[in-house]
Amino acid sequence: MARRASNRPTDAEIEILRVLWRHGPATVREVHEALDRSPSIGYTTVLKLLQIMTEKGLVRRDESARTHVYAARAKEDETQAKLVGDLLDRVFDGSASKLVLRALSAKPATAAELEAIRKLLSDMEKGGARRS
Repeated sequence: MARRASNRPTDAEIEILRVLWRHGPATVREVHEALDRSPSIGYTTVLKLLQIMTEKGLVRRDESARTHVYAARAKEDETQAKLVGDLLDRVFDGSASKLVLRALSAKPATAAELEAIRKLLSDMEKGGARRS
């Protein structure tokens, strides 16, 4: 039976997902080569992580060829929305303002990011922006 206790990705799994989102479907070797970590993560570790991620439903594996190809099951923005929603509920009692204020105080936003935030707020006030 597949493990599904927690399908929330770990930090290492997020790194692998980033590779798949950036490069598209890939073999274990391609994911391994794309990861730029120091000290280098081993090939067998990447393989094991991808197997676990398959069990968790984070990636799908195409077994039609000798070399299996892995692809992210969800788009990057969908995964981000799910993780932020989980964080919002678990840590900030569902308060979006607490989350945003903490995020902005933890690491200052760039001018471009502040402009994007202003635009989002303006769109939300006009009723044009979707809430995730």
